[in-house]
Amino acid sequence: MTRRAMLALAVMAPAGWARRSAAADLTREQLAALLAEAEGRGAALGGRSLAGLDLSRLDLSRAVLDGADLSGATLYAAKLVDAKLRGARLIGAVLNLAWVMRADFTGADLTEASLQGLVTSTGLETSPREAPIFAGANLTGARITARLGHADLTGANLTRARMGADMRNQSMGLMRAELPSARLRGADLSGADLGRALLRFADLREARFAGANLTGAELVGANLTGADLRGAEIGSADFTGATLDRAVFDAVKGRESARGLPR
Repeated sequence: MTRRAMLALAVMAPAGWARRSAAADLTREQLAALLAEAEGRGAALGGRSLAGLDLSRLDLSRAVLDGADLSGATLYAAKLVDAKLRGARLIGAVLNLAWVMRADFTGADLTEASLQGLVTSTGLETSPREAPIFAGANLTGARITARLGHADLTGANLTRARMGADMRNQSMGLMRAELPSARLRGADLSGADLGRALLRFADLREARFAGANLTGAELVGANLTGADLRGAEIGSADFTGATLDRAVFDAVKGRESARGLPR
């Protein structure tokens, strides 16, 4: 996402996107000191506002950041470039508009977190070199409207995640989760909202979509080998060119309007 696009997002986004982001509670130096004092045990930073801070390259692994504000506003976005958040607790945290290039959230708990408008690339498209890592992360119920092309979400828990387009708020174009060529092998997306989400060429082997909403989702060329779609809503979804070996479509809804499926 470009800086110009970020400015447009901040101006037109819902008010909740940048809540609590007026000022950070700590400076980068103060935060670094707290991390050093914790000596790898995981600093307690729950509820803190870290909005707008440059936290690039810091090691926040196992830190407790429940309810923390790691968001940004306009051009002054919080930066987590190359930051390590492995095993961190970010329950209910706000990361809207944050820069997350190469950030490592492996095994982090992002339950009910908000990840909207994330900056994942220095260019117009996310490259494999800059994609963030969410392997094994818990994103249960998280709100995700971001470009996450090539991102690693292998084995992530995305149950009830809200990743679809909210058609009540689309004044700037389709705001949804975009995961082209992302790695989601073994991810659990049961009950997730993926309405109109972009999953082109994504690795979805053994992923679980039981009861998920895939209405209008784009799955062109995706690898759904062994995926479980039992009870999912797939009306108007596009599976053209997708690999569907051993995929389970029992009791799906809207199959008659889905494209690219064998009849």
